[in-house]
Amino acid sequence: MFKALKSSSISSIFLLAYSFSLFPLTCYFMTKDISILYEWSLLEVSSCYMTAMFILDPLSLSFSNVVCLISGSVMAFSSSYMSADPFLKRFTWLVMLFVLSMNFLVFIPSLPALLLGWDGLGIVSFALVIYYQNTKSLGAGMLTVLANRVGDVMILLSIAMLVLTGYWSVMISWDFYLSSWLALSIMIAGMTKSAQIPFSAWLPAAMAAPTPVSALVHSSTLVTAGVFLLIRFYSSLILWDFFKPSLLLISVLTLLMAGIGANYENDLKKVIALSTLSQLGVMMMALAMGTTHLALFHLYTHALFKALLFLCAGAIIHASSNNQDVRYSGLMYKHLPFTVTCMNVANLSLCGAPFLSGFYSKDLILELSLAAPTSGIIVFLIFLATGMTSAYSLRLSFSTLWGPMQGNPLHAKAENDPYINFSTAVLSLFAIFGGALLQSIFIPFNPAPFFLPKMHKGLTMFVILLGLLLAAHIWDADFNTKSPKKSKNFFNTMWMLAPLSSQPLTKFSMLLGTNMMKSIDQGWLEVAGGQGTVQLASSISKQGQSIQVSLFTFFVFLILMGALLFTSVLFF
Repeated sequence: MFKALKSSSISSIFLLAYSFSLFPLTCYFMTKDISILYEWSLLEVSSCYMTAMFILDPLSLSFSNVVCLISGSVMAFSSSYMSADPFLKRFTWLVMLFVLSMNFLVFIPSLPALLLGWDGLGIVSFALVIYYQNTKSLGAGMLTVLANRVGDVMILLSIAMLVLTGYWSVMISWDFYLSSWLALSIMIAGMTKSAQIPFSAWLPAAMAAPTPVSALVHSSTLVTAGVFLLIRFYSSLILWDFFKPSLLLISVLTLLMAGIGANYENDLKKVIALSTLSQLGVMMMALAMGTTHLALFHLYTHALFKALLFLCAGAIIHASSNNQDVRYSGLMYKHLPFTVTCMNVANLSLCGAPFLSGFYSKDLILELSLAAPTSGIIVFLIFLATGMTSAYSLRLSFSTLWGPMQGNPLHAKAENDPYINFSTAVLSLFAIFGGALLQSIFIPFNPAPFFLPKMHKGLTMFVILLGLLLAAHIWDADFNTKSPKKSKNFFNTMWMLAPLSSQPLTKFSMLLGTNMMKSIDQGWLEVAGGQGTVQLASSISKQGQSIQVSLFTFFVFLILMGALLFTSVLFF
């Protein structure tokens, strides 16, 4: 039976079986609040212990459960979406390596060993982004891997700092004179993986990867690794006084930038990528307000509906002859009714519509921002970005699902593929019921009760409805404008982060390399290096040789005179 199945289908069965079998154990650990830490001593250098650690706790088990559930659904979707790919086995192995790296990151609380998962995510994500081998994919892959290398360097610096404490476990927080620098390096590492400002440009660029990879990377694995790292390290990070205010400012700016940028974007996958960026800003904002469990809760609910959103977008792209420009699509509700239904569920959950999974976490975070001691400007920016979320969700739905047909009508649109229907149906169920399930049973999450006035309580719903109304009236429905106006360039390029992150840095490094090569390698090193030494030695030997040749007759004359003097002394 298994011989007849594709490699992606086998991996999907394995991942879903692992996720469902792990679920009872996770519930048991959650209800009993059990944490088990296994530690093996490897070697001891001076006062520093090198140990191998493995942790089983509610955080790691639930994270692994969600990751493998989404990965299994994505691999089932890949069985159809990537069916014409001649290298499907290679793709399957890469995705499985990606999931394995994420599990390493989740279950290992020791920083040196955590690099296995952290670097594994970076390397495999590069291989997946450049999967379609062309110049655009290579540029996106290089931007992705170089942005993530900044985080890798910060992790290495953190390991070096923790040598002073003699222990590398993230479970123990030490207050020592470098603790603020340790917190800063860990925060920057989390910001690079989770694409916060100024490291945001790589996340939309990574859409060059196949759609199943986008669904996996931008829902539950790579981009959430930074949030997970900050949750694990939270007890050490709060020792730094500036951690919360600086993270709050960065996260709110990221949330606002992504929300505005998505309203000007025309690429279907990039709109969803920017919505991922805005939700990462919401998670970081919850962390900055001191609620780690709430950030984790939103991470799980977001992973479920965002993976569904990507899979529905992939089905629409697949059915539209690989067109992903929202200006040239429309009328999908007549051709793909089931996919459009699932996509509307995901969109409403993203907006925070009542009683869908996104509502339970997002609404609570926004209410908490009203009760938390933050400034009025920050609260205004948070709710402005929330209105933007509903605006770009309506724009996406109207242009792709309900709007008039703009593209070629000769597309083969059908919903007879069991793989796609199965994966979207599974994730749709979790997008509808996952929030209530997680809040009531799954997450050990007991927020301190706080009371809000009726006006504040209804502010979230009011802002969401206001965003929908403004989008319906103000949104530019002219699909034929192929290039944005000059006034839109600033918002369309993520506040100029996209061009600034690639071209100037590349130009600077290439000019620096060229000048160094000319001045050092082909300049001073030619004089003071090996070539200069050879030239000096050869010139000295040539001069010596010429002196010897010119003085040869003088030497012969001296020998004859010496011999004559010696014989004259002997005879006279």
